[in-house]
Amino acid sequence: MLEVILPDGSKKEFDHAVTPMEVAADIGPGLAKATLAGEIDGNVVAFDTKLPDEGSVNLRLLTKKDEEALGVMRHSCAHIMARAVMRLFDGVQLAFGPTIEGGFYYDFDLEHKLSEEDFPAIEAEMKKIIKQDEPFERIERSREESLQVVKDLGQQYKIEHIETGLKDHPSMSFYQQGEFVDLCRGPHIPRPKAIGAYKILSVAGAYWKGDSNNRQLQRLYATAFFNKEDLEAHLTKIEEAKRRDHRVLGKQLDLFSINPLVGQGLILWSPKGTIIRNLLTEFVGEQLKKFEYLPVVTPNIGKVDLYKISGHYPYYKDSQFAPIHQAEDEEYLLKPMNCPHHIMIYKSRPRSYRELPYRLSEFGTVYRYEQSGELNGMTRVRGFTQDDAHIFCTDEQVEDEFRKCIQMTQYVLSSLGLTDYRVRLGFRDPDSGKYVGKEAVWDQAEEALVRVCKNMGITATAEAGEAAFYGPKADFVVNDCLGREWQLGTVQLDYNLPSAERFDLEYIGKDNQPHRPVMIHRAPFGSLERFMGVLIEHFAGAFPLWLAPEQVRILTVSQKFDEYAQKVEKELQAAGFRVSGDYRPEKIGAKIRAAQLELIPYMFIIGGREMEEEAVSVRDRIDGDLGSMKIPQAIDKLKEEMANRVVRQVFKGSSGLGTSGTATISEGY
Repeated sequence: MLEVILPDGSKKEFDHAVTPMEVAADIGPGLAKATLAGEIDGNVVAFDTKLPDEGSVNLRLLTKKDEEALGVMRHSCAHIMARAVMRLFDGVQLAFGPTIEGGFYYDFDLEHKLSEEDFPAIEAEMKKIIKQDEPFERIERSREESLQVVKDLGQQYKIEHIETGLKDHPSMSFYQQGEFVDLCRGPHIPRPKAIGAYKILSVAGAYWKGDSNNRQLQRLYATAFFNKEDLEAHLTKIEEAKRRDHRVLGKQLDLFSINPLVGQGLILWSPKGTIIRNLLTEFVGEQLKKFEYLPVVTPNIGKVDLYKISGHYPYYKDSQFAPIHQAEDEEYLLKPMNCPHHIMIYKSRPRSYRELPYRLSEFGTVYRYEQSGELNGMTRVRGFTQDDAHIFCTDEQVEDEFRKCIQMTQYVLSSLGLTDYRVRLGFRDPDSGKYVGKEAVWDQAEEALVRVCKNMGITATAEAGEAAFYGPKADFVVNDCLGREWQLGTVQLDYNLPSAERFDLEYIGKDNQPHRPVMIHRAPFGSLERFMGVLIEHFAGAFPLWLAPEQVRILTVSQKFDEYAQKVEKELQAAGFRVSGDYRPEKIGAKIRAAQLELIPYMFIIGGREMEEEAVSVRDRIDGDLGSMKIPQAIDKLKEEMANRVVRQVFKGSSGLGTSGTATISEGY
């Protein structure tokens, strides 16, 4: 007998093999009609997946109301798009077509160069396919049979993938819909009629399997929803994201640049961007002093042997720059992580329990060789600076130190108006071989994280497989003003790098015996580059007063007021404000428009009356004209806003700028 436990706690028993769809039909025909997929013990499966013959399973039937069903439907829509492309163009070779955040894509190799002009024809063909409403049928085949199927289809990329990427798979699955057959693990919806609305968004180049040494393919990005209203809302969100694109705003506002002669993924911070960067580091620096961190500086390279001991070299070898070979068989590596260097500072002399917790901090630059197709402005780079810190403490101190790290991250995010976030606990996947250390140590570390979050009243979700290779972690996943998720701050608990198998760290305890410290890795921003990119888009370039590279611009009605205006400018500079003057022989309306477009928080307008009264007419970027104020009054107003680091408004308007956005890719077969 099989016992099926439903979400409401009710149970059903079956004496024969059943599928989620058959369970739905047993409950009622209405539910069977609405069911698109199932979730068995937390794993999303197809509607026709066979449940176990006996035992007990937890089953959730997924309908249009469930978020998980949207991903299943989008994957089916990717097949429909691929089928439409094959109907319209000759010689189409299929690559991959997974779902991604906000939609899906499919990679093609074909002679015809796809463009936006082709989108209406492809969408029209998709409409015909959906109207036919042919079912998605799963076909299981052995490895040998599968290879023959793709050879008969003449699909070269599928042949290569079975021979290499799936070489250890004894069997695999295909999905067929009408004349269209594709190698795919699924799941899919029963029939395409559930697809309510869809849209092809863009076309881009993409290398086969993300390797620039492979052939370049054409990637069609698209999205789909169960109804037109949700699609329209999503398209509006995409347009707003384009207008907030940090790559465009960064150039327009002269915050940063990327030069191909310097190298892809390497950021050149402009003076204005550097002002913001320095303000952010000073802001975090205040917290570091408060929590008694000790500043350190470490080199940008280290011997490969150091990273072999830490485990970073073997575990992250594919994402690192190649070693630098020197004489006498010495090899160096561009620093991929700061922690091994901080460990060596700790280990530079004997330590006592009286020194613990020993907190080291560094704004350290590290390097990762990300694939060119994955680079994206400031949010995915090859060189970045972490607001990194490492705490060495006793077992008894772990929870208190971890709590303080969480509190610091919360304070940093809230001070920047990033208050919509969730905490994700990254735990070890017991079935993965990438993690180091003993199971009991991992259990101890994970239990400590759960306990800290519970005691702080934080609702945290645990995700297996998201841990660092040396220990579990708590990630802050932040929603920006458009509801997009960004993984920013992180706090990681580490019992492994201090271990005898790694760096063999010790301190002398109260009993005068050596003991092993615990290590905590902590970075509230994550990386300055990524954090800056997120802030640009979150604020649409309109930074709060305390972060704005230019806080006040003085505008004169005519040149005869320049002398008084320059005096005001010097007073503001003496008061610590970042200020400039617009003394061009232009009309005041043009000067105001220029300052507004450059997103200057405040404008001080000076004419005859202001000069006579030794005052300024204050114009706020957000609220407009605030009227006349004496200079001391205006300075006090700005100082109060600065001191409290006020985030008055997340900019909701349009910058009028934008290019196509990109999405983080998750591969599937």
